[in-house]
Amino acid sequence: DIRRVSDVYLAWCGDKQAGKYSDVSGFCKNVTLSEIRKHEYVLTPVRYVGVGSQLDEEPFEEKMGRLILQWSELQAESKKLDAAITKNMKNLGLNVEKV
Repeated sequence: DIRRVSDVYLAWCGDKQAGKYSDVSGFCKNVTLSEIRKHEYVLTPVRYVGVGSQLDEEPFEEKMGRLILQWSELQAESKKLDAAITKNMKNLGLNVEKV
């Protein structure tokens, strides 16, 4: 994501290596000061960039099931990491109490 933003910015600035800049619906748009003035200087991106056409094609039930599974796995990993950190702190002689 950072690379994409950086490349678009460099292209917008005219960097030849970044390629040619072009507006991308839902992502970036080159606007004039008169357009910004027309919107009373409100800089909410959606006013200028739009929402794009990226629709989430994954069915809601499948997506939620996948995300809940991922969340559960991350919680288990978090518990392991917490235990390892607590053990290491105790090995360093620190008084570690659970909150």
